[in-house]
Amino acid sequence: ARASQIVAALAVSMCSYCVGNAVAYTSPALPSMTNENQTHFSVSPQEASWVGGIMPLAGLTGGICGGPLIMYLGRKRTAMMTFVPFIVGWLLIANAAAVSMVLTGRTLCGYAVGVASLAMPVYLGEVIHPLIRGVLGLLPTLIGNMGMLLCFVVGSFTTWWQLAFVSGAMCIPFFVLLMLVPESPRWYLASGKTEKAANALARLRRQDANVSDELKEMVKSMGDVTDTPSCKELFQKKYCRAVSIAVALMVFQQLSGINAVIFYTVMIFDLSGSTIDSHLSAIIVGVVNFMATLIATFIIDLAGRKMLLYISAIAMSMTLLVLTAFFYVKSNGVNMSDISWVPLVSFMIYVLGFSMGFGPIPWLMMGEILPSRIRGPAASVVVGSNWGCTFIVTKTFQDLIGEPPKLFPLSHQSNARLFLRSDYAGAHGAFGFFCFICIMAIVFIKLVVPETKNKSLEQIEEELTGVAA
Repeated sequence: ARASQIVAALAVSMCSYCVGNAVAYTSPALPSMTNENQTHFSVSPQEASWVGGIMPLAGLTGGICGGPLIMYLGRKRTAMMTFVPFIVGWLLIANAAAVSMVLTGRTLCGYAVGVASLAMPVYLGEVIHPLIRGVLGLLPTLIGNMGMLLCFVVGSFTTWWQLAFVSGAMCIPFFVLLMLVPESPRWYLASGKTEKAANALARLRRQDANVSDELKEMVKSMGDVTDTPSCKELFQKKYCRAVSIAVALMVFQQLSGINAVIFYTVMIFDLSGSTIDSHLSAIIVGVVNFMATLIATFIIDLAGRKMLLYISAIAMSMTLLVLTAFFYVKSNGVNMSDISWVPLVSFMIYVLGFSMGFGPIPWLMMGEILPSRIRGPAASVVVGSNWGCTFIVTKTFQDLIGEPPKLFPLSHQSNARLFLRSDYAGAHGAFGFFCFICIMAIVFIKLVVPETKNKSLEQIEEELTGVAA
């Protein structure tokens, strides 16, 4: 029954909801956490910085650990295991009596995010039929963005500890849904369990479908994968192209500056002269993020992966170029009050462009293009590169623009002046760098990235490795 594939996509999507929730948490939570009237322990600016910064570091660790876990325990079981660190992490934050408990909770949630962001795309890529893999493959990103949006909305009228309780409760649905779906047939084959693989595939396809041909194709393409692949195999010539593309897409995704730009949403709104409330601005960003991914979900199997990546990279390049010019002119003392709306409009188009392509598609393609033989360790490298770049960008952006590690309030004029200081790279330098990366991404898409629309994983692997399925 195809319904099983939908349930599998929903289960993975609810896990992705928890990931989005954990990523977005600091934006609405830190203002109340650093407010002495709402917190019975003190949080220094540096500690507040680490409440956000420690999560991608823990995500890097989770990404590295996730590869062996999905190989030995299975894709589904690994995703289910993230429930424990998620719940414990949120409970530690919600009941925190000191900032150390918050940091420990964020570390556990970050570890779960790292493991989940590896296990989910691999599982979904392996269980969904090629003809609907685009639509259902983007569903987790769509629901993940909904998790971010609802975190912003709930955070606008709750305190940091109340928001943590709500976030923890939302982890229960994905665990329940995952119990209802089978393990990946490809993992069963890799474990030498052919009968279980056939049963799992039969549960995931229509009741009248003949799964024997699909199973034979899987067996043929996988060959002898019951032995454990070595790390050296990742660097074999036949696997090099697939792994390099997956890593490069993740690096481009993060070096486009999305996390740094979202981190400074409030400051960009403030610099533009807008009077919009900071919570409302975050909600607007969340809505744009969600709507753009919704559009991509409907058109990905018509337009294809490459076309959406092109649109995404071009939109980001153009808006970053405008932002670079705007802040460069402003840093030279020119009064820009008459066009103070430019950063707002540019920022919204930037987020729209990112969310239609470079946000969801690198994760979708990771589950599609990594060869079955090395999928576990290769996914570790890919996810590790993503979270490593996330940490580097969010931490170095402050140094690049000359912003000290004082997060709140971001709206002080002194902070705005620091954001534009010319003895650092300044805002224009940072946005210029991100623009250059997006232009490089356009070239990379044109020359290297394959189209995977409507192709089976075996066809994609043959195309990328040159080994016939």
